[in-house]
Amino acid sequence: MDGSLTPVEPRRAATVMLLRDTAAGPVVHMLRRKASMAFAGGAYAYPGGGVDPRDGDHLVGWAGPSRDDWAARLATDPRTAQAIVCGAVRETFEEAGVLLAGETADTVVGDTTGDDWEADRAALVARELSFAEFLDRRGLRLRSDLLGAWARWITPEFEPRRYDTWFFVAALPEGQRTRNASTEADRTVWIRPADAADGYDKGELLMMPPTISTLRSLEPYGSAADALTAATAQDLTPVLAQASLENGELVLSWPGHDEFTKHVRPGGTP
Repeated sequence: MDGSLTPVEPRRAATVMLLRDTAAGPVVHMLRRKASMAFAGGAYAYPGGGVDPRDGDHLVGWAGPSRDDWAARLATDPRTAQAIVCGAVRETFEEAGVLLAGETADTVVGDTTGDDWEADRAALVARELSFAEFLDRRGLRLRSDLLGAWARWITPEFEPRRYDTWFFVAALPEGQRTRNASTEADRTVWIRPADAADGYDKGELLMMPPTISTLRSLEPYGSAADALTAATAQDLTPVLAQASLENGELVLSWPGHDEFTKHVRPGGTP
């Protein structure tokens, strides 16, 4: 914690596991956070970040399940649900250059690498432009049907930086391509979930518990479409770490995820 008795209020965040199909099965787009980052420095993660409260303040061009439908799925109110879904789509564009939006309810924009797109992306990153303004300016609708809600993890109460993060899954739209557009990452990769998990198990790839957990959960699916279909049945019960004292040791555990349990001896040694 931050030295007080009250945990830091977690900031809402959204992240997207962007998939594309290959002959060897689906691969997921990941970025490596710069080692200098205050949170999860050096760790592999997905495109994502904090939810901009403005994303829930105004109606945006929208296609797919309604805001009420998303509110029911995310266990929140329609305004907050819109902000979370907008956050997922906006952050994917900001950090990977991929935009899940189109001029109609059944189309998606093509290549987004031109100078005009880059100018808008930079304005979004700087918060000089809201996502609603961006969509309206370009006559676009957010394609919420291209997203599937997958998991929800909340940073432990004893951490000084806390996030309430919704994980989504999506397929790379035809005609678009990813790039490292993030100032927070020094590397990006497309990698099979099983290979990434193997790298974690061997100590070659650093990941936070939510990342490796969601990677493992993607392994059974043979295509991006299969994963999107499976998203409707994923459990969105928040995963929140717990701390307890057992036989003089501090035990950190994540309910339902035993592999992350840690026993810390007096003095802070694991």
